[in-house]
Amino acid sequence: MSAQRRVLTESAETLTYMPGFGNDFETEALPGALPQGMNSPQKCDYGLYAEQLSGSPFTAPRTENERSWLYRMRPSVRHATKFQRIDMPYWRSAPCKDDSELPLQQLRWDPIPIPEGPLDFITGMRTITTCGDSDGQAGMASHVYLVNRSMDTDYFNNADAEMLIVPQEGAIRIFTEMGRMEIGPGDIAVIPRGMMFKVELIDAAARGYVCENYGGTFTLPDRGPIGANCLANPRDFKTPVAAYEDREGIDGRIVIKWGGSFHQAAIDHSPLDVVAWHGNYVPYAYDLRTFSPVGAILFDHPDPSIFTVLTAPSETPGTANVDFILFPDRWLVAENTFRPPWYHRNIMSEFMGLILGVYDAKPEGFKPGGMSLHNCMLPHGPDRDAFEHASNAELKPEKLENTMAFMFETRFPQHVTRYAANLEVRQDNYADCWRGLERKFDGTPGIK
Repeated sequence: MSAQRRVLTESAETLTYMPGFGNDFETEALPGALPQGMNSPQKCDYGLYAEQLSGSPFTAPRTENERSWLYRMRPSVRHATKFQRIDMPYWRSAPCKDDSELPLQQLRWDPIPIPEGPLDFITGMRTITTCGDSDGQAGMASHVYLVNRSMDTDYFNNADAEMLIVPQEGAIRIFTEMGRMEIGPGDIAVIPRGMMFKVELIDAAARGYVCENYGGTFTLPDRGPIGANCLANPRDFKTPVAAYEDREGIDGRIVIKWGGSFHQAAIDHSPLDVVAWHGNYVPYAYDLRTFSPVGAILFDHPDPSIFTVLTAPSETPGTANVDFILFPDRWLVAENTFRPPWYHRNIMSEFMGLILGVYDAKPEGFKPGGMSLHNCMLPHGPDRDAFEHASNAELKPEKLENTMAFMFETRFPQHVTRYAANLEVRQDNYADCWRGLERKFDGTPGIK
């Protein structure tokens, strides 16, 4: 597949990406580094080592088989030996049901300030909720990252989960084994389980959200009766071309998350030494502004699932381990309809973040960089002001602009960490936003 130039964020360097989702890609940083017609020649060109990275069992059906062949300066077994266990007190894994004694309730947080002390993408990770079981490869965790320092000679490998990264403030560069991506607010990136990478700052500091998906990998949802177009189109996903880091004599380390715990090993060279690769187990980036939403054009508010960008399926058809759902700019045109999301109770649990602007169902109190949690079967919906406005507004075409909210939605109840429960930015009075929804019923027909 030919490469296409695409700038996801404004930077001094324009990176090259390959378009498409679920494709079998091939790319080389040096001419002839990628073997042709075979995967593992007796001797690879440039003195490289051939190594396969598998994201699925070898015997998975062809449509679900994920693997890539990497041609690197050293086999990865040379990158990480003699591990020592380390503590990451703010990064938690499921299950951690008893981490917090916070009573069951709807929850909302203001943005978490970025601390002054040095924090990189690993040390700046803060877990908000967990669910399922990382060892059982089911469920997820939601995090906020708070970063004011680039990773230089530290490298990370998450063996527990793939990572969906959602910037909210500040642009970052993600240097993976398979190439580099640059993303900022309005973009996302996905790093496959088991892939080494580091995160560097483009801006002075960065904050954003992470979904750690323990289950099956994210894929595009079926469109059903929507048909062949709209939602997230495959051509808008961007996979990086091969790029390598040739560094020797460094005082570095590799940190690996495995079985919910963290381990580190010293390293004197960069493990990002892949000169060429081919396959379909890849990192990718996506510009959320290219999402084409679909909605009601006569009456009723459509189900929020129609805004799904990516879904990680479970063994139960139609029930996601995780859905990533986006609420972007869009037109509201429905007739005789309460247009914001309706009041509801849901078997799925909803972790929501706000990237920019105002969320239409919560115009007050929900700030960019903030988050909310509406757990399994807990009622929620528009606050009083949103209800009154939507119930009495003139129903003419209205465009929601400069807004971008999202949800990590999962079939599992999400358990709040002690860190999240004790945050000063947790809103103790969140439930007050529904307090003014008084009884209007008086038994008189036609009263509205």
